[in-house]
Amino acid sequence: MLNWLQSLLGLPGAPPKAIPEALWQHTLKRYPFLARLSAADRQALRALVGRFLQRKEFTGAHGLLVTDEMAVAIAAQACVPVLRLGLGWYDDFTGIVVHPGAMLARRKTTDSAGVVHDYKEALLGEAMHGGPVTLSWQDVAASGELAERGHNVVIHEFIHKIDMRDGAADGCPPLPSRAAHAAWHDTMQAAYDGFCEQVAMAERFGAEPPWLDAYGASAPAEFFAVACEAYFVNRERFTADFPALTALFDQFFKQK
Repeated sequence: MLNWLQSLLGLPGAPPKAIPEALWQHTLKRYPFLARLSAADRQALRALVGRFLQRKEFTGAHGLLVTDEMAVAIAAQACVPVLRLGLGWYDDFTGIVVHPGAMLARRKTTDSAGVVHDYKEALLGEAMHGGPVTLSWQDVAASGELAERGHNVVIHEFIHKIDMRDGAADGCPPLPSRAAHAAWHDTMQAAYDGFCEQVAMAERFGAEPPWLDAYGASAPAEFFAVACEAYFVNRERFTADFPALTALFDQFFKQK
């Protein structure tokens, strides 16, 4: 870590230092979906990012040096979902591991005959329950350009963290009542089923693929994360395709 960010270390009880103006403006320019926030939201985000950086520890993998620019870029995007919820949603972990590019993770699966198969999976990021968040810097850095397509690896992984607050990721974050759970389930399930149908039609019959990343069809938890990526970085397009989800997310993330 370099310069300004390094000065935050060892000061958990002290007020967070303001992010340098030049660094903040560079971040907004690099990630235009942040610049499109209202002036009040940008000010609140900047303050929240300062507190986030004071509480988290960044580690570079494979010799990668995590610079101030990289840490602020990650923190700013991670804080967007909790801008009105607060950092308490992220208090179950401290570490953020940044890889230069995609990672290879060892996986095991058991087939119907009970045979265990080992394989490697390429990951752009990963969130562990009660553990660190791992990110590919190559993909974080591209988030500004990928927003048009609704992609954002930082938001994706930090939505998993929100989802995991009440246990394993299942596509439903902690909610205040049974009625809220029922409303969430009904709205998300309808959107998920429709999305899976779109993906299946595209893959099997060459129909037009959906705008959202097809990876969202792999599980409800992934659909929640993929949908939130698009909701936060390209709200207009997302709302055109998923108006019911926009209303649901507005309520949960206190966007209205």
